[in-house]
Amino acid sequence: MATGETFGVRLAGAIEARGPLCVGLDPSAAVLADWGQPDTAEGARYLALTTIEAVAETAAAVKAQVAFFERFASAGYAALERVVEVAREAGVLLIADAKRGDIGSTNEGYAQAWAGEGSALRADAVTLHPYLGVASLAPLLAAARASGTGALVLAATSNPEGRRVQEALYEGRSVEAGVCAAVAGLNAVEGWGSVGVVVGATRAPLGFDLAGLGGPVLVPGVGAQGAGPREVAAVTAGCARASVLASVSRALLAAGPSRRALRRAAERWRDDLTELLA
Repeated sequence: MATGETFGVRLAGAIEARGPLCVGLDPSAAVLADWGQPDTAEGARYLALTTIEAVAETAAAVKAQVAFFERFASAGYAALERVVEVAREAGVLLIADAKRGDIGSTNEGYAQAWAGEGSALRADAVTLHPYLGVASLAPLLAAARASGTGALVLAATSNPEGRRVQEALYEGRSVEAGVCAAVAGLNAVEGWGSVGVVVGATRAPLGFDLAGLGGPVLVPGVGAQGAGPREVAAVTAGCARASVLASVSRALLAAGPSRRALRRAAERWRDDLTELLA
């Protein structure tokens, strides 16, 4: 992992070089079955490593959904540690989609695991949830700054169930807009790209101008959840150049396990996204 640069700076360089595609590493039982792999930690490891090998020169980043590794307990974490290592060796940014977040000493523990120097789980960025308060994430954010790890904070997710909370009004604005404003405030102090937000591609504009975020935007919900490049462009209108990363998981993994087919699928998604986001 590069030192002296924020995740946002490194991500911008990767997007400029390879386009705005993030490939999801989601070894669910259904996807493993489609790949002819056992529903085991070894099957999850095979899917992830095969995908990284296929897309490393096409995608700016890959995103490992931690839950699909965590379900195999210690064997799953061992597989995830290897995925982190291989992504680093391949020169592709890795996001750990862990959605961690709590308060006090608990967040210090999460910080050591997901952003601590020397941790085998430390990726280039980790997803966090802010619903115990963005300020409560301070230990995680401090560890991320110290190690150069990015923090991607959930703001507006694609799942309909989340909207009751995220669109609720507090002090005259939506909760999701408040999360974005808090992240923008952090970046105004810390510099470009230490902290970003997660905004689902199926969401309407947030009531917050993402042009002022000062950091990256991760956009899931592309492909199997119904959104495409146009929806990504609409929800991120005005964002800074090379700050938007669109994540495609099941729709792309369906091309596997052929490395050639995975690579071609990644190239198609990259080209379509680049056309509207460049």
